[in-house]
Amino acid sequence: MAREGENANANGRRERSMEEGAAGDGRDEGVNPDHGYTSSADKGCGLSLSVPFLQKILAEIFGTYFLIFAGCASVTINLSKGMITFPGICVVWGLAVMVMVYSVGHISGAHLNPAVSVAFATCGRFPWKQVPAYVFAQLLGATLASGTLRLMFGGKHEHFPGTIPAGSDVQSLVLEFIISFYLMFVISGVATDNRAIGELAGLAVGATILLNVLIAGPISGASMNPARTLGPAIVANRWEGIWVYIVGPICGTVVGAWAYNLIRFTNKPLREITKSGSFLKNFRNNST
Repeated sequence: MAREGENANANGRRERSMEEGAAGDGRDEGVNPDHGYTSSADKGCGLSLSVPFLQKILAEIFGTYFLIFAGCASVTINLSKGMITFPGICVVWGLAVMVMVYSVGHISGAHLNPAVSVAFATCGRFPWKQVPAYVFAQLLGATLASGTLRLMFGGKHEHFPGTIPAGSDVQSLVLEFIISFYLMFVISGVATDNRAIGELAGLAVGATILLNVLIAGPISGASMNPARTLGPAIVANRWEGIWVYIVGPICGTVVGAWAYNLIRFTNKPLREITKSGSFLKNFRNNST
């Protein structure tokens, strides 16, 4: 239609980068503003191993590696040296997620979490055919990071950086469901709704991680991410309560994504109402 509408769609692609991993100007991959991710690779029957798709997989590997390395390193160092403290661990996890969202969000969407990829797919905002590749990349990155930490600090039983229920499995399951719901609800709001302030998506998601670890860390370990739990478990061969950290985060993120869809009352972005691409851009324009 009008050129203004085309510009709004282009801005929407960039602001929903965490959901879709749309990069550049959207020429390689198109995004349907009403139904989420679409691409030329999705039109075929098989998964296209194009260069952009391989770049997304590498971004997920690197992003998950650095996330798990930083977070689990803080746990391991605190267990061995006792200098970081529990609040420090919470801050590390939040900051690690935030910087990775800003680093690779525009390439792969910065899922870094199999539960997030599955939740997006159930809502039709991510192609199901790409989910296995994303999950494999995330598990590979988490396992490599855990292996690196094991080589650096040894494999002492008491220094295990994984997540194990401190109480009953049911208690940890409920906690993981709630905090994963909370996380996905925030992600859906700030990273997939183009009426939100897209520039603050990484900050909002990182802060949510920090809050969730503060709340649930002493009880369940606050995984919210099957890769975060499976990586250390594979390296250390420790599987206590592993099902909790697969069922809880996946169910929580799926329900959280659909819960946000219930309040996504219109597909018309705020910029079409206020004639502004985003709050921050409008502020900068008014200041000049």
